[in-house]
Amino acid sequence: MKLLEELNPSQRVALGGLLVILLPCFFPTLFTPLGRASPSIFSEWNAPKPRHLQLLKGALQLQTPDRQQANLWSPLANQGWKPCVDSADTPLLPKKSQGYVQVFLDGGLNQQRMGICDAVAVAKILNATLVIPHLEVNPVWQDSSSFAEIFDIDHFINVLKDDIFIAKELPSKYSWSTREYYATGIRATRIKTAPIHASAIWYLENVLPVLQSYGIAALAPFSHRLAFDNLPAYIQRLRCKVNFKALVFVPHIKALGEALVNHIRYLPIESRAGGTEYLQDRTDEINHKQGAGKFVVLHLRFDKDMAAHSACDFGGGKAEKMALAKYRQVIWQGRVLKSQFTDEELRNQGRCPLTPEEIGLLLAALGFSNTTRLYLASHKVYGGEARISTLRKLFPLMEDKKSLASAEELAKVEGKASLLAAVDYYVSMHSDIFISASPGNMHNALVGHRAYKNLKTIRPNMALLGQLFLNKSIEWSEFQQAVLNGHKSRQGQIRFRKENQSIYTYPITDCMCQA
Repeated sequence: MKLLEELNPSQRVALGGLLVILLPCFFPTLFTPLGRASPSIFSEWNAPKPRHLQLLKGALQLQTPDRQQANLWSPLANQGWKPCVDSADTPLLPKKSQGYVQVFLDGGLNQQRMGICDAVAVAKILNATLVIPHLEVNPVWQDSSSFAEIFDIDHFINVLKDDIFIAKELPSKYSWSTREYYATGIRATRIKTAPIHASAIWYLENVLPVLQSYGIAALAPFSHRLAFDNLPAYIQRLRCKVNFKALVFVPHIKALGEALVNHIRYLPIESRAGGTEYLQDRTDEINHKQGAGKFVVLHLRFDKDMAAHSACDFGGGKAEKMALAKYRQVIWQGRVLKSQFTDEELRNQGRCPLTPEEIGLLLAALGFSNTTRLYLASHKVYGGEARISTLRKLFPLMEDKKSLASAEELAKVEGKASLLAAVDYYVSMHSDIFISASPGNMHNALVGHRAYKNLKTIRPNMALLGQLFLNKSIEWSEFQQAVLNGHKSRQGQIRFRKENQSIYTYPITDCMCQA
């Protein structure tokens, strides 16, 4: 203390600054970064309190009638449509290929999945040989998994053997055509000018001459580079065939997915709130109300990337707002159009992703109860476990990959976002009901795939929910009735594809025929 008194003011300021710099070294837990196990006093995400306490209280006291439960869990009736992906008018394979087509696909698993389907269609249009697509490292998830690590290549080639030529890799004469080669300069064989939703004619006019001149053409970027309209029916059916028949996951992903389905569907699940003596009664109650082994998958994409890009307020206070604003500046240089609107404007338009708390209230209003077996399909939730605590309070039987599988079962996929997403996709396709908390590529892919299989899928009415959650005085009964009325026609009923809409989200009528 005496030493401090002897210092002049500037020396004291310098010493104070040094202490601030060294503080994280001595007390690292105070500065734990986002995504770790628990928040700190300096964290950007000190756990937000529930924002809808009145609704939460009503949801926790909810008793759903057995008849409503039975209706909720009943499968979709036959709607008069069946899968139809083989086309009688598909042109036969030519005797000779026009050359090799390479595609480099960015994005996450499901964006890449759609890119693969489009690549097959483009190869057919050009009468070219498709080289197994190269999957780029995702800048958000940092996953370098290859096509062969996710999808069964031999199955892919076998299903499409009568439709296009496919090569697992380039012949040695073209071994120079790599991602690194195209990253170091302008190359005549690289096509990087393909417009969004390009027509078949564009490919014939711009890519075919390159194939004929060099024997190879590399397309990058390629995401969303093929139109959904004005294409021959056999090309549309081929895209469907790739998506719904040719693309299957490698055996170890299917095995893990099947194990997870069995764990949640058939094994008794102990409530987190009760002990083992409570287990049998709880399981009997679940089986009586919703049917033995039935479960719902909730796809919850609420990562920092989505939270920042939405420009919405999620109740984390000033620190969270500043952190998300900084993230927008770093990742998109501030160019996020939504940031010009207020949170209220965005919610009224249904443009804010539902928080874990809000999706929990929606599920409760629809009739799901604390006896519901719920599988959480997600990667990293922004805010960690603290953010989903309200959701878990509403649904104590909520499980995910890590809670259902052993370390040995997860070993091959741990730390690989695309493989983990593939496992979630598999489980989602085998659930009784699927619901997603926000639109996105996985939502779109599963909505389309489940429609193709005539499986029940609930699509949240985002505009309605945004307005309901803005009403801070709304009572539970009024909220529940509005939710039920607003979702009667959003539970897997047939929807026909409109112009410019994705064939992968709306498979009728391109991928399906009337039964």
